[in-house]
Amino acid sequence: MLIPIIILLVFISIYLIDRFIDNKLQSKRRRHLKDNWGLPKQNEYFNFYKIKQYFENTDNKKDAFHVISDQINNDLDIDDIFKYLDRTSSKIGQQYLYYKIRNIESKEKVYAFDKLVKIFENDAELRETFQIELSKLNSYQAYDLEKLIHDKIVKPPFQKYLLPLSISVVFVIIIGFFYPKLLILLLPLFFVNSILHYKTKNYINYYLKAVNQLNTSIDIVKKFQKFPFIKQHFGYLSFLDNIKEIRYKIKFIASEKLMSSQVLIIFWLIFELLKIIFNLEAIIFYNFIDDIVKKRKEIDKLFQFIGEVDSAISVASVKHNNKLICQPVFINGKQIEVSEMTHPLIVNCVPNSLQLNDKSLLLTGSNMSGKTTFIRMLAVNSILAETLYFAFAEKFSIPFYKVFSSIRISDDLLEDTSYYLQEVLTIKELIIFSQKQEPCLFVLDEIFKGTNTVERISGGKAILSYLNNEKDIVLVSTHDIELTELLSNNNFELYHFSEQIINNDELFFDHKLKKGKLSTRNAIKILELYNYPKEIINDARKTEKDF
Repeated sequence: MLIPIIILLVFISIYLIDRFIDNKLQSKRRRHLKDNWGLPKQNEYFNFYKIKQYFENTDNKKDAFHVISDQINNDLDIDDIFKYLDRTSSKIGQQYLYYKIRNIESKEKVYAFDKLVKIFENDAELRETFQIELSKLNSYQAYDLEKLIHDKIVKPPFQKYLLPLSISVVFVIIIGFFYPKLLILLLPLFFVNSILHYKTKNYINYYLKAVNQLNTSIDIVKKFQKFPFIKQHFGYLSFLDNIKEIRYKIKFIASEKLMSSQVLIIFWLIFELLKIIFNLEAIIFYNFIDDIVKKRKEIDKLFQFIGEVDSAISVASVKHNNKLICQPVFINGKQIEVSEMTHPLIVNCVPNSLQLNDKSLLLTGSNMSGKTTFIRMLAVNSILAETLYFAFAEKFSIPFYKVFSSIRISDDLLEDTSYYLQEVLTIKELIIFSQKQEPCLFVLDEIFKGTNTVERISGGKAILSYLNNEKDIVLVSTHDIELTELLSNNNFELYHFSEQIINNDELFFDHKLKKGKLSTRNAIKILELYNYPKEIINDARKTEKDF
């Protein structure tokens, strides 16, 4: 009688200690959340191979208004923007936020997302509660939940033998009650089933992390659905009911994690023997995988729900510590009106404003003056406005347009493609989209810099005039002053960036956007400031006068 009491007291003590430690950790976590609210993640390693998996594999992109391509992603440094914006608490939220930034949906979905963001902005205790729960999905393993949604399931050839072998074991045990000597047949059956069991482990281990995370995700969402605003915002979470049908199988497969518990190791060993001799784990696992394939849409909805909540909290955090952030306005017609716009990655960024009415922008400027940064900045804020419903500006009014770019072009040596040809192919895509109904923003830097001056200017003028139609807006930066003469009468508004020379030996850039055509040049002056030989400078000055 004494031994059961001692065992019971041990389990009660372990439970109470575990609860005490958990409460201490939660209090510590809340303090950490309060102290770091509104701040970027510190010392975070961003595994973009894993982070991008949901975006790259999902079929949901086919329903999007616009998908940010790899070309645009590279041109606008979207991955670096993401690193600044990511304040998610879970790896699922991190994957979904990345997908969200590169997947422009509709104005209605953007407005709905903003309502969710405001809920977390206005209730610190609520968001901390949600962050603590979401942090349970912050282990590296949580990246693997996406496998259950998108992986192609390959079944081993021995699967068809599992059930007959299990039936054979049951049959031998029943007959053994009457003919005990036949129980010896259990030895070869146990041997064969052991081999199949541990072969199955290879498949199970591949999905085990994902199954554990699915189990945790379901528990978290069940807690979230008790909050009234969840039903008001998302409606009834019917995907939970559909996943409940396979919940017991999920728990059975996830029970493998008990290996790590020293308290339960004895029970696990007994359970493991039963699983081996009856092939329980293998049979349930493959049956479970069949169910997973059937329930992928529900699991995807579960993934999206967690991602949407975590992304909303992340955006609320970004907005908290940035004073120069506004809610964008989407307008009809070919207009852009932005005030005091900045770039989130530039420390002490100089704010700039721009107003375009039925015109596009031709931007000239000296080297290093900021013209390329400006057109990138407008494109980045446009994407953030259309995906997360905020912009780094005092005012940001734009059409709800598709964003395209041609800024960083590189030779593709494997495809034997020259710089010029690669740029031709990139701009051809812009031309194709300009022929469609939806409004577009085209962002181009130094068009056709891979060819000679005459053809660069003549080809550039023709293409830019073509892209600058009734519905689309073009932002182009260039060193070619000749383009200003050719395009000023083709509905292009002229702006420029310029510099000043201080003390005859120092270039000063104010990085302020100015209306009109650039009237100064600084390339030769930079050579002079960096002590190039005088004969080079004089020769350059003399040649310059001949143009």
